[in-house]
Amino acid sequence: MTLVIFWLGILIVGYTYVGYGMIIYIFSKFTRRTNVVASLPDEQLPMVTLLVAAYNEADIIRGKIENTLSLDYPKDKLELFFVTDGSTDQTPDIIKEYSNIQLFHSFERKGKIHAVNRVMKQVKTPIVIFCDANTDLNDLAIKNIVRHYQDKTIGGVAGEKRILSKDKDNASGSGEGLYWKYESFLKKKDAEVYSIVGAAGELFSLRTELFEEPTENMIIEDFYLSMRVTAKGFRFAYEPDAFAIETASASVKEEWKRKVRISAGGFQAMAKLSYLLNPFRYGILSFQYISHRVLRWTLAPLFLPLIFLSNVWLAFQGMPFYQLTMALQIFFYGLAFAGYLLRDKNISIKGFFVPYYFAVMNLSVYFGLSRYLRGKQSVVWEKAKRATA
Repeated sequence: MTLVIFWLGILIVGYTYVGYGMIIYIFSKFTRRTNVVASLPDEQLPMVTLLVAAYNEADIIRGKIENTLSLDYPKDKLELFFVTDGSTDQTPDIIKEYSNIQLFHSFERKGKIHAVNRVMKQVKTPIVIFCDANTDLNDLAIKNIVRHYQDKTIGGVAGEKRILSKDKDNASGSGEGLYWKYESFLKKKDAEVYSIVGAAGELFSLRTELFEEPTENMIIEDFYLSMRVTAKGFRFAYEPDAFAIETASASVKEEWKRKVRISAGGFQAMAKLSYLLNPFRYGILSFQYISHRVLRWTLAPLFLPLIFLSNVWLAFQGMPFYQLTMALQIFFYGLAFAGYLLRDKNISIKGFFVPYYFAVMNLSVYFGLSRYLRGKQSVVWEKAKRATA
């Protein structure tokens, strides 16, 4: 039984973090979709609403507004909605200085999804784009997103999240940056095979008619909304040439808060999206969803300690192969511990922090599950501080 646990764990963890990437890459070579991505002339561009949710962002909101106003899209076809519910600083007052932005503000703070649900009732354009206040978009982001909607099977389009890279970075910056580069690769290949499985809230869009209000206790509404679109039979495209740039979390402590919240939200979303586990109904989408998302939040973190403990038992049986694998595991977790000790140091070899970030990412799943089961993860949360550029 110990042998079975060890090898089953190796297969599941290896497949989750490496194997699926290889498989989806191979699949993409044979099933690559020829999406209609030709750019549209300005006169054919659709009306679009860009919706930005901001909470106490007075320090950066002016820069966000200037970035938004500089986007290359016809001004008469772009509605700009900023919602600032619950903000107690000067964020709403700063936005009021710009007459071409519609401000939606409520003194009551009920969380981002409550604010979005409230404002979505005012969206009349066929396409809505969601964007975080702490990100900058590239000039052609909107044009590159909307061109995908020429394909009637596309229900949503996700942009690319990019972490501002530094020559030297700490554990959070290095780990988060490398993680999102791999995620972007997987999203691109997922979309080429069929559809991405979960959009990042930094930048994504929907056909407005497909928006359905998530319950107001929804923790990661961006993931849930995008999966609901695919559950209806639409594909979610990926556009790497529409990107949102932000700095990494200021520290691993700040990134930990974010990861635990996402993990709690992941379990909540999986419970609500359990029907997507049925491959007889959803086919390739179920395969992508389970492989790319579900295993990361369930079996892979569960098996990591089981692999270690079973390896200890096998190594003490005097088997040379398992003594070697035990040594490799000890070396890996030793690097993770070294990363912990140096987590706030800026180091030029960014791969040095990979073991530590990997350990933190998987450990956060246990804490996220605990919060979810105890109902302790509120939609109103203290946002993670981001590093300065």
